[in-house]
Amino acid sequence: MTGMGALTPIGHSAPLLWDAMLAGKSGAAPISKFDASEFDTKFACEVKDFDPLDHFDRKEARKLDRFSQYGSVAGREAVRDSGLDDDSVNKDAVGVTFGSGIGGIELFQQQALVLRDEGPKRLWPFFIPMLIPDIVAGVLGIEFGFRGPNYSLVSACATGNNNIGEGFMLIRNGYADAMLCGGTEAAVCEMGVGGFNAMRALSTRNDDPEGASRPFDADRDGFVLGEGAGALVLEEHEHALRRGAKIYAELTGIGMSGDAHHITAPEPEGKGAILAMEMMLRDAGLSPTDIDYINMHGTSTPLGDTAETKAVKKVFGDHAYKMNVSSTKSMTGHLLGAAGAVEAIATIMAIRTGTIAPTINYKTPDPDCDLNVTPNKLQHRPVRHAASNAFGFGGHNTSVLFSKYEP
Repeated sequence: MTGMGALTPIGHSAPLLWDAMLAGKSGAAPISKFDASEFDTKFACEVKDFDPLDHFDRKEARKLDRFSQYGSVAGREAVRDSGLDDDSVNKDAVGVTFGSGIGGIELFQQQALVLRDEGPKRLWPFFIPMLIPDIVAGVLGIEFGFRGPNYSLVSACATGNNNIGEGFMLIRNGYADAMLCGGTEAAVCEMGVGGFNAMRALSTRNDDPEGASRPFDADRDGFVLGEGAGALVLEEHEHALRRGAKIYAELTGIGMSGDAHHITAPEPEGKGAILAMEMMLRDAGLSPTDIDYINMHGTSTPLGDTAETKAVKKVFGDHAYKMNVSSTKSMTGHLLGAAGAVEAIATIMAIRTGTIAPTINYKTPDPDCDLNVTPNKLQHRPVRHAASNAFGFGGHNTSVLFSKYEP
């Protein structure tokens, strides 16, 4: 891992994101992007103080939905952090796998109203390319001249992890020397909030937005919708060494599975999550006792947190109680397709700094979620190997494993 970038509700760069996580900062607040007074949930973790014209010229900004703007900004940071924008890099061997779980839902909402009120001839000419979830991979490839493999995997809230895993496999199988990977989302709009409300998936703790995302707490009542983007540069080891790149950590294993159970609810015993974590460990050639920390999927939903805890205890046995786990969604909210990429940054920084970002808002223990969830305050410990879980509607399960880089 040679580059990182982020644009989130609690920080507009990877370093600012990490500082906010260590401080236990919540990004939740009343919704400002639209009038939410008639909605069951009136708050979200929005990206604040973001002006597209700080990053794009006016013409370019009008051709990019917010999810594309967010992904482009995070991707730029990761590329520049890695140094892959240097002219000496063979751009034919650098690719992009970058996705969004939903894509341009706000644009779709706007253009549906145009179609209804003004007719088909008034639709925006860039509606389709602005809408499609794969467009960020294309935009970033064009901007930096990366001509290697370029596409997007979409797996709901597992999208970020799947695109990281895809980049990893492409490099391992010789298709690229380096890959820009990540996820992005901008679903804080009427259709996004209304749709998740209709599913009863969101917290309705409107009197306490900052305390609403409370993974593993007995009083959790749903997730807090977030938005933003995360990006990572993966690079073949010798390629990184030849150009003198800084190396944050190694990606040493990935695991993927399907629940084959339900379109939205997790398998109650965590069977799919178990398969993904076991596959991740086998891929890395490590045992459960080697793992020091897991950045949990931990969405703050009653079913999801319990199933994931069961899965961790099944895979790691007694060692599950010796690890730290935490859910940084307690601070960022649930960034959907961007979650895995943003949480990978938190996982890597735990390895780099020996510091575990906390699960904030943990007040009432749940006996079904009885691991060391790093409650409310950061904890220091050596971290050599750390995992990050991301699971998505449809039963998509992903686990990625990062390890301390030892030259």
